[in-house]
Order: sequence, then C-alpha cells, then structure tokens
Amino acid sequence: MVKKPISAIVDITNYVMLDLNRPLHAYDADKIDKEIIVRNSKKNETFEALDNKEYKLDDDMCVISDKSGVLGLGGIIGGTRSGTEIKTKNILLESAYFIPRSIRKTSKLLNIDTDAKFRFERGIDPQSIKLGLSKAAELISEICGGKISNFDIQQTDKYENNKIKFNISLFEKITGFKVNDSEIIKILTDLGFEVSKKKLELDLKIPTWRPDITQPIDIVEEIVRIKGYENIETLQPEKTKIKDTLNAQQKLFHFLQRSVASKGYFETVTWSFTDSKINKIFKENLKEIKIINPISSDLDVLRNSIFTNLTFYLKKNLDRGFKDISLFEIGPIFKGSTPGEQLTVVGAIRSGKISRLNWNEKDRIVDVFDVKKDVIQTLVEAGYDSQSFFVRDKSPSYYHPGKSGSVYLDKDEIDPVAYFGEIHPNILKKLDIKTEGLVGFEIYMDYLSKNKKKLKDLKPNFEYSDYQKSERDFAFVVDKSVKAQDLIEIISSIDKNLIRSIKIFDVYEGENIPQDKKSIALNVTIQSSKKTLEESDLEKINKLIISTVETKSGAKIRS
Repeated sequence: MVKKPISAIVDITNYVMLDLNRPLHAYDADKIDKEIIVRNSKKNETFEALDNKEYKLDDDMCVISDKSGVLGLGGIIGGTRSGTEIKTKNILLESAYFIPRSIRKTSKLLNIDTDAKFRFERGIDPQSIKLGLSKAAELISEICGGKISNFDIQQTDKYENNKIKFNISLFEKITGFKVNDSEIIKILTDLGFEVSKKKLELDLKIPTWRPDITQPIDIVEEIVRIKGYENIETLQPEKTKIKDTLNAQQKLFHFLQRSVASKGYFETVTWSFTDSKINKIFKENLKEIKIINPISSDLDVLRNSIFTNLTFYLKKNLDRGFKDISLFEIGPIFKGSTPGEQLTVVGAIRSGKISRLNWNEKDRIVDVFDVKKDVIQTLVEAGYDSQSFFVRDKSPSYYHPGKSGSVYLDKDEIDPVAYFGEIHPNILKKLDIKTEGLVGFEIYMDYLSKNKKKLKDLKPNFEYSDYQKSERDFAFVVDKSVKAQDLIEIISSIDKNLIRSIKIFDVYEGENIPQDKKSIALNVTIQSSKKTLEESDLEKINKLIISTVETKSGAKIRS
C-alpha cells in the first residue's frame, strides 16, 4: 500500500493502523485553541479536510473541535487547521472508538472514503485504544525523539467480551466431517477465544477484535477455515421430483413464448398500464380502468389490449429509422377492476416488408396471410389439431374488416382462441404510424382448452409414404358467402387416407365470374401409404371431390 509521505508522525500512525487495525490521528498541539471537544455538528458548519476539500456538515455528525471550531470528522478524516507539519514540535495523539453506523452514515452523506473510515465502519477492537496509543507513542519517541506525557484515557462505555454457547456436535452436523473435541478447543484457543468445556458444550468468550463472531455458526466457520475446506465432502443432492416445477398453464405460457419467438418476433416486456388515449382505440366495449396514482401522466389506465403498448413501441422504433419490425408480448389484459377480471394474451405485430433488399427474393408488404400462418402454426405447435380449426371473418374493430379473422379450436366453440389481421388504416393515421403495412395477431391463453397429454407428447409422429404422390388443381365457382375453409373441410372429409394436404392458391372475382360469385382454386395432394395409385384411382378420387363439393356447397367446377 502506497501512502503519501507527509511526516514521520503520519507514517507512524499509518504503520500502527496497518499493524494493529487501530486508526490514530495526530494533531499539532500548538494549533489547538485551549481544549479538544468531542460533540455533534451543527447544520451548515464547515471545515477544510486533509484532502484539501471543504465540507459543509449536517446535524448530528460526530466532530472533533476546539474553541475555534471543527478540527476534523471523528473516525473519518482530520482537518488542515490542526494537521502536523515538518515544523510541528508538540503533538496530541488521539486513539478512539467510534460507532460503525455513525461513521457509515456520515461518510456516505459527505462522500468521503478513507482508510480510517473503512475500518471504523466495519467495527474494530474497542479494547485496542490504549495498545495503539502506547505502540505509536513508543515509535514516535524512538524515531522522532521527544518525551511522552501521561496518557489520558476517557471511557464512557464499559465493554465486555461477548459470550457464546457452542454445541460441539453442531460442527459435524454442518460440515459433514468430525474433529476431536481437544483439537476444536486448541483451534479456538489459538484464535484468541477463552474456552470452558461443560459436557458436550463449550462456553466461549469472544475476543474483542472479532466483532464478526455473533452466533454458533460463526464458530463452525472458524474451525473449518483452520482445518481446511477440502475436508468437506461434495455430495450431489437427490434428484427425486415428486411433482412438476411448473403447472400446465405455466408450461403453455413459456412454450408460446418460445414458439412465437421462433417465427422471428422479438419479445417485449412492458408495463401492464398504458396511455388512456391509445387504450381507447383498442379497448372495444371493455371498461376503462383508471389508475388513482399513476407513475406518470401517460400511464394512467390498465391496458384493455396487448396492442396498446406494442403499437406505441413499434412507432418509437419506426421513428428511429427501423422499417421491418416484428414484436410480441405475452401478459395480462384487464376486463374490469375486480380481482380475476383479466386474461393472459399473446400479442404480436409485424410491420414493413418481407425480404426487403433481398437479392434472392422479391420483396412484398406483410399481409394478413403472414399472421394467419403464424397464429395457426403456433397453435399447432402447442398441440392443437389443425383439422378441427374453424376460421371466421369476425374480428374486433381495430382490425381491417375485410382483411382479418378469428380462429376457433372447433366450429362449435363460442369464444375464439385467436384473432389475426391487418390493423385498421384509421388507427395508423390516428397514431401517425408510418409503415407500408401493419398486421398482428392475438392468442387468448385462457380460452385454450387443456390438453390431457403433455406438450412433448402432442407432436405427431412423422409419417412418410414410399409411394408417389399426385397433385390435382380444382377451381370452384361459389357464392361470395362461402368461405374457403368450408371447401377445405368438405374435401378433407372425403378420404383422410388418400388426401394428404389441401392448399388454396387463388381467390378470384371479376371478369367471366358472375357478380355475386367468386372463384376459389385449391391444390390437393393425393398419396397412398399402401400402393402406387393408378390413373383410374386418381380419376375416381377427382370425380368424388368435384361431386361432393358441388353437392355440399352448391359450387360449380370452373371450366
């Protein structure tokens, strides 16, 4: 440790501090006005410290003063007015004990860090006052000359050694290895403890320089420190799981987090409260829940929709020059102020373009089918059967009425488990969101029915066929009220063993199509797992598809 050389006196006090953990302070006795006074400071008193800074004091700080004013802060730092110099002839040597919490409070308020403060705030030996004083006085007399006056020891509190009763069996119980009673006694005696044995218990008197020893576990630590930590055997805990750490709903929560994130969305974590101006746009017919003491004026209501904060932070990113952004959040929305009137929702939004500046693909604006794919795929990954999904064009008013929809786990379900679609253009204008396109989806966890199987068991086994597949395209002219989902359900029910997949690749209205009609084109993959299909088999299934669709939906095959 390097110290700034000032004088031999200061060097000696520093040496004693490092040797005995006993901070001392030397005053130039000739600079003291009449007498030394230990007192509490008064507000706005000032003094210049040995670090050449002037400090303004608060009430009740422990100061050392004389008749003229403050000489220093007790236990922290002395002042320049009474500091020792090369010309100093007479010194007053101070050795004292200060209460740790007082030192800590004062030094923190004044932002002072010294060696003395470091030791006093952690607690030093209160019985080392005379020892430190004697040691320093002898060294000063030996090195600097001079005569030592009589010591003036003032004691306001009587210090007694703390005592602890230590049960010897506690050591083995805690550490797992045994040490002989006689060896324990020798270790503690060598460390300065006064030991008296009574049957299986030790009466210990703690040395005054060990204020950190307050309870039996501290004695265990002292013994094992001397014996060596390598004696403690490392044991692996038993891995017996009585029940799962997370319940089914918690597992689903974290699974949905990972599932949505895997599709390129960045997770956001925002407040459950939001700006009432934005919340009104998304709250629909839900009750607005005012916060009595909001943390800020723009976070004054509990959110009724997950989109309120997502759109706010999307706009912040767009305004900073980011264009193609995908964000999601999973958390609560609130239907009312009564406890329990809330839903857990996964909400996600995408803006901008797909494949912007991509040399390999042509860019395009994000659309409703991107989020429809994401929401359907997320539900399938969570273990729900896509064959039973039912999609309707019903959606909240903050979605575009012609480019949105809702997903039901079954056509008989009352509540949709998800909404998806393009965010209404009027909302983009109100919030001044500047982007080529903005789409989003919401999944309501509370409406997802519980699966009896575990998530890891829900994923279907991969099955493949060794036989060639065949693809057939069909275009049907149907009433505008007929949904593409209806045609998919009709075709998939014809023969589940042969019809492997159905994809819609075109929906057309216009020339050569009656005004109240539309054309829906589907691609059907046909494949058997038992044999190679011959032309006659394919012709048979083609005719069956056409006749079934025409019969059940009133459609006509488009020539």
